[in-house]
Amino acid sequence: MDPVIIVGAGPVGLTLALALARQEVPSVVLDEGPGKDEPRLARTVVLPEDTAALLTRLTGTPLADAGAHWAGWRSMRRKQVMRAVDFDTADDAEAREYDFGFGAAEEEPGEQPAEAAGPSPLHLAQHVLTGALRAALARQHLARVVVDSRVDAIEQEPSGVTVHTRGPEGTWWRGSYLVGCDGPRSTVRKLQDIRFPGRTAVERHAVAALRTELPWPGRALLHRTPPWRTSGPSGGEVTARPLPDGVWRLDWLLPPGKDLVTPDLLVARIRETLIGWTGEPSPSYELLDTGVHTVHHRLARRWRAGRVLLAGDAAHCLGALGTQGLDEGLRDADNLAWKLALAWHHGPRETLLDSYQSERRGAVAARLRAADQALPILRGGKGLRAYVPGTARGHDALLTDGHLGRGALGAPGSYAASPLTPRGLEGSVPVGTAPGAPVTDVRVTAEDGTFVRLRDRLGRGALLVVLVAPGTGVWERKHWVTAGVMPRLAAAVAALPLPAELLVAESYPGAAAHTVLLVRPDGHLVTALGGVRPADLYTAAEAALGGATVGGATAAPEAEAAAGSR
Repeated sequence: MDPVIIVGAGPVGLTLALALARQEVPSVVLDEGPGKDEPRLARTVVLPEDTAALLTRLTGTPLADAGAHWAGWRSMRRKQVMRAVDFDTADDAEAREYDFGFGAAEEEPGEQPAEAAGPSPLHLAQHVLTGALRAALARQHLARVVVDSRVDAIEQEPSGVTVHTRGPEGTWWRGSYLVGCDGPRSTVRKLQDIRFPGRTAVERHAVAALRTELPWPGRALLHRTPPWRTSGPSGGEVTARPLPDGVWRLDWLLPPGKDLVTPDLLVARIRETLIGWTGEPSPSYELLDTGVHTVHHRLARRWRAGRVLLAGDAAHCLGALGTQGLDEGLRDADNLAWKLALAWHHGPRETLLDSYQSERRGAVAARLRAADQALPILRGGKGLRAYVPGTARGHDALLTDGHLGRGALGAPGSYAASPLTPRGLEGSVPVGTAPGAPVTDVRVTAEDGTFVRLRDRLGRGALLVVLVAPGTGVWERKHWVTAGVMPRLAAAVAALPLPAELLVAESYPGAAAHTVLLVRPDGHLVTALGGVRPADLYTAAEAALGGATVGGATAAPEAEAAAGSR
């Protein structure tokens, strides 16, 4: 069968190619450029811990080793200038005087105090991420990157896609599917005549990357109303994001309009901000890179046109906080990869492929709606649409949560309304994760008896079946694999319509003993069942695969019979 053609060699396109290769699907990545990325320290991304884990699985290397930095956020709410206060040791009186709201402050995921809401995000320059993805792709025999290849024609047939590229050696390419990951000006989207409505220049930020020392080493900062910047509806909001080697990315929210950001203006903002934060009359710094980040809000009308699909900025533009656009694009790739892999190996499944648009477009649309409702009040707008209940402190928390990957502006999307969600299962039970939401990364025992993280088993093209069995962690697998409910569950798993891996967890949030979780290859929960229920498990698996088995016949009764005979 022909490979999947991926148009665009940015982080989303490269991630999709690696995710497909992990599931034994070949791909060709058509790169319009020369195959190199210009180092730009002013162009960075902030990734939640689960998205960073996805990239670590695909590249085989922790991103922190490639030049990234874990950092929680702090929020300065009042206009007082911070001078001689130690963030980590300030007593309560001092903290009340300055009224600082702290976000998660841990520097490594999983080591936060109990009251913290979750691990810190990962900060890194985008060219560092792209370099790590390119290096991993170069080791893959199933993926090929072709540089200097600009797409100018696409032809579809029932059996595949043909693409023509311009360049030194313009040629035709044949593929099974085509995915446009070619950015907001997507040629693929235009050739498919897909509308891309939305708003342009929702926000603008002046950006500078510099090497300096700030009072909170390794901690990101959100300063809503610095006293030295009172002009404009935002009051001159400033964020600081740490990068390795003492480098910081600073963003200043610009007032509405198209005023040119001159070098003199940017240098003046750098100096007044550093003076305000450090209290030094002449702070030292080394300016490394500058830029202007413009936030657009756009959403493609369709994400699928037959065998042509869109992902990343080709399908959506968002990022009210200047950070989420790439994260959503990577989630697109993770969602699409296992569905394309299933179609490539076993034949097209229209409901499954259509679910990519309904799930991902729905999740991005929800975030765009949240930003549209929240930003007017957060930025000082007026009118009915600007109304968000809560005090100013609540507004600060909403914005900080967005930076941290939580709340309406930052939490990962859930696919509760997905066409792949099973309905009416008698044995379903509630757990700490709602159907369609990402599962919690608990420790599990794999089939070979080793202890692994649940997240490490994702992205292999297989469903995951997790039995919650307290006490099993203290025994070798051979002692309990043939005891209790395990033989019946193993038989039910073997009868599923897609290969599945059986895992055992000591516990899972909100789950009672003998709860059985069915997890999709991209880590979203299909359902939780109260005990071993082969027929329900089969029905749920069939729904998660688009409502039809690989062989084309329903086998739930046979699954029940096979499980009962063991």
